[in-house]
Amino acid sequence: MTSIAQKKTFSLKKSFSKLWKYRWIYLLLLPGIIYYLVFRLGPLTYLRIVFQKYSPQVELLGMSSPWMDPWYRNFQVFFTSSDFPRLLGNTLMLAVLSVGIGFPIPIILSLMLNEIRMERYKRTVQSILYLPHFISWAVLASIMILLVGPAPNGIVNAMLKAAGKEMIPFLESEQWFRTMYIVEGIWKESGWGTIIYLAALSGCDPQLYEAAVIDGAGRWKQLIHITLPAIRSTIVITLILRMGSFLDTGFEQIYLMMNSLNRNVAQVFDTYVYEVGLCGLFKPARDVSTYSYAATIGICKSIVSTILIIATNAISNAIGEEGLF
Repeated sequence: MTSIAQKKTFSLKKSFSKLWKYRWIYLLLLPGIIYYLVFRLGPLTYLRIVFQKYSPQVELLGMSSPWMDPWYRNFQVFFTSSDFPRLLGNTLMLAVLSVGIGFPIPIILSLMLNEIRMERYKRTVQSILYLPHFISWAVLASIMILLVGPAPNGIVNAMLKAAGKEMIPFLESEQWFRTMYIVEGIWKESGWGTIIYLAALSGCDPQLYEAAVIDGAGRWKQLIHITLPAIRSTIVITLILRMGSFLDTGFEQIYLMMNSLNRNVAQVFDTYVYEVGLCGLFKPARDVSTYSYAATIGICKSIVSTILIIATNAISNAIGEEGLF
């Protein structure tokens, strides 16, 4: 027993010694830890409001908001609401398009960049692809208005009008909303998404390519048998993490694109929560607090995201790939 206690004491001393030795490196983790404690774990202490008729005024007076009767009333109102089928359909459609089209684009770009042998040209192309990531959605929305907005401000429609052709309502039409949503997302984030795949490709052994050339393998076979297997585990892990935000279709992007003409296909859970919970534009039911109702929608999204992460991770483990756990 004494030897076990001594080993534990020695292990603790060793751990504290390493912690003090690399204290400045660990200090860099502090902003990230504070962020997650305040904005991720902190709100979990208020999960009770989904079962209450939450009132900020009552809470500020030191009293507790009344509990709902029945306790699932907020969920009942949400799932039986006439808006629910439309919100669910719009959110799922945009999420599927985002994953199905937007997710493979960074992989394809990474493979194309990896084939460039001129380092200066490769770095220039990478920098150009990264730049849109640092543009805010507000600025990007303004750029899109200048490009494809209605004439005379929209360049594309102004050219169509000058050519005597019919103008296309890119930003006002329900038919064009989802296309513009995907195009904007790819333009802004696809270049930034190549970073992790290019990092994985940099660890690929060059001798494998040399051996493949000796065996007579062309560039296509090298891509299929060497390059893709090298980043396969990275793709799987990235996909699992992406499924965790499957229903997060991007509040800022959609809210800036949404207007009275495309609202029917543009309204999703994120914008609905903002308009109901924070703006108070309308009340779903008399006996329901808008704050509690908005929190209920957020909880439902979190539950679905957790299920998708676990399911995707289980599938990756079943097919022999290394998952998150």
